Amino acid sequence: MPVEIPKDKWTGKIKEITLGATAAEGGTRAKAVTIGGDTTMPFMHFEAPVPHTPVIAIEIKDRKPEDWSPLLAEAWGDAMNDPAAWAKAAAAAGADLIVLWLTLDDTPEEAVASVKGVLGAAGLPLIVFGPGQVDKDNELLVAVSEAAKGEKLVLGICEDKNYRTIVATAMANGHLVSARTPMDVNLAKQLHILISDMGMPHERILMDPTTGALGYGMEYGYSVMERLRLAALQGDVMTQSPMIVTPGFETWKTKESKVGTGVPEAWGDWKERAIHWETLTATALLESGASIVVLRHPESVKRVRAAINELMTA
Repeated sequence: MPVEIPKDKWTGKIKEITLGATAAEGGTRAKAVTIGGDTTMPFMHFEAPVPHTPVIAIEIKDRKPEDWSPLLAEAWGDAMNDPAAWAKAAAAAGADLIVLWLTLDDTPEEAVASVKGVLGAAGLPLIVFGPGQVDKDNELLVAVSEAAKGEKLVLGICEDKNYRTIVATAMANGHLVSARTPMDVNLAKQLHILISDMGMPHERILMDPTTGALGYGMEYGYSVMERLRLAALQGDVMTQSPMIVTPGFETWKTKESKVGTGVPEAWGDWKERAIHWETLTATALLESGASIVVLRHPESVKRVRAAINELMTA
């Protein structure tokens, strides 16, 4: 007798969210990217179709970062000196989205120039993050939001101490926001409630539950993301936003990725080790429910793309 595979039936659905606006939608993007819409756990094709393939973003800075690994500098070369050139290289490397980090040294005018340069160089949807200091985030992101009105940027990072101004300017100019919390289901829900209470539609909020790298708490982050996905499918509206995670940021600060000399021989080749660390972290998080993974190395992008394609056809 044929074995019948048991199937769960869920009442909830992950929100469908579109990033970026084409000319027909009032923006200048060559294409928009839609994520979410899932009605089952990740890649459970036998239960329900996966309506939108998870996507890969490449992280760039508007100034050349001095604290990044030499391996990343080797991969991107002179493109790191100019955010527009870096964005163009990231698009050529296979990115679906660009994540542009602004820096503390930026003036509002410089931040706007960087964003416009990136928008002009690559037709991909754009996520713009402030430098992570409350007053500076507000100053830069308000200017960027107004200058890029209609492009459907994602602005962030919204946190419990710093979300009101970012959400307000995003609402006023037609953008989306990314909401980040420590690895905790209730904190993620609470921030979503605060943002939606300001009037921001659920379809314009991304959820960033944060994660660790492989060997540095990734398992706990995986568990939190899995619980958020289960809650969403069970009908909890405040957990139904698609999730974005930053395995590139997390993995390239670990000693396994940063250190090339003075390590045990068993650790193997430095470059391969670092790329494996980023690839494996990202792939695991895709299987826990991530809709967007933000990476740094172009070779990791290729390998994660291959994993996504395999998962989508399994």
